[in-house]
Amino acid sequence: MTEEEFDATFTYTLDVLLATMAEEPEIDPEKFFSVACVLENLRYFSPVLYGAIRKKTE
Repeated sequence: MTEEEFDATFTYTLDVLLATMAEEPEIDPEKFFSVACVLENLRYFSPVLYGAIRKKTE
């Protein structure tokens, strides 16, 4: 898997997770915001995650 494929798949997964959480009425809005911030930071560091995974599998 290339870095671009990883980034696209990772971004899609995070977007689906956020959308699913947003549609769930039982999730407290403050907790949703906190989780959204964590997921956004994960998205920002996806190249680092890809590099770490790539090194581990080599």
